[in-house]
Amino acid sequence: MPYLFAFALLLSLNTSTALANNAHCESDNSCIEVERWDIGIALGYGSKTNPLKDYDDIPIYLVPTIAYYGDRWFFDNGDLGYTLTEGESFTINLIGTFSHDRAFFYRWDPSNLFSIQNNSFEQSIGNETSTGMSKNTPEINTMEKLCRKFTYLGGAEAFLYTAFGIVKTSVTHDLFNVHNGTEAQLKWRYNIPLNSWNFEFAAVLDWKSKRVVDYYYGIRPSESIYWSEKYQPKSALNQGLEFTGQYVLTDNWNLLFAARYTKIADEIVASPLLEKDHTTTYFLGAAYRF
Repeated sequence: MPYLFAFALLLSLNTSTALANNAHCESDNSCIEVERWDIGIALGYGSKTNPLKDYDDIPIYLVPTIAYYGDRWFFDNGDLGYTLTEGESFTINLIGTFSHDRAFFYRWDPSNLFSIQNNSFEQSIGNETSTGMSKNTPEINTMEKLCRKFTYLGGAEAFLYTAFGIVKTSVTHDLFNVHNGTEAQLKWRYNIPLNSWNFEFAAVLDWKSKRVVDYYYGIRPSESIYWSEKYQPKSALNQGLEFTGQYVLTDNWNLLFAARYTKIADEIVASPLLEKDHTTTYFLGAAYRF
């Protein structure tokens, strides 16, 4: 059965795929069979914009996909969940998922699997010419290693199924006490199946608490006394638009195009670590399902 490949690793999204025996599936292409591993790989070319100063964009050549849905438990590209309750028009899950902000800082973060040419943050930041700081503005201390640790988020998500698409809400909190912050998401997704084609559009709001913004984009006193006092992080709301197009060639092969644009909140853009107010991601290639 052909299906729409999940792009959680590619687009750093937090979405759960519908089940094949679930009435909420909008088409066969967006479903995964219950109690069956779905494993696939996409090959092609794409790129993910890195908004941090002096960082190269992240090229994308290969995207693995792995998912499994049982009667209650499920695993979907790093997301681990348990369905608490579901009905004809809704589903409520407990969910665990990766923190995606760290992906901009470290090449080998799970969200950047198979990405290359991402410069070391510790070696790149603090250069007067490239960061645009004036000669009279104190630099960030690159002698002090800038560390943004890995963490995993846990919480709850709810799906509302309507004639006008699927609405998802989620609230997650840091499980490893790295930053003790909270994130929330509101996402609307609409799917249009058309013969061998499948098109999906989405709009996303991602809210991050002050602690999340401070941990990833704030400056420690050991890094720069000046910037730790000058930049005062606040909670932030990112806005995104997404598009995925699929053409089914066979039961195993699909042609794929995916794109995402995220407008970064002004509260984050104000950080001296950033040089862009947005990120974009795109990928064009072919996907094979084993």
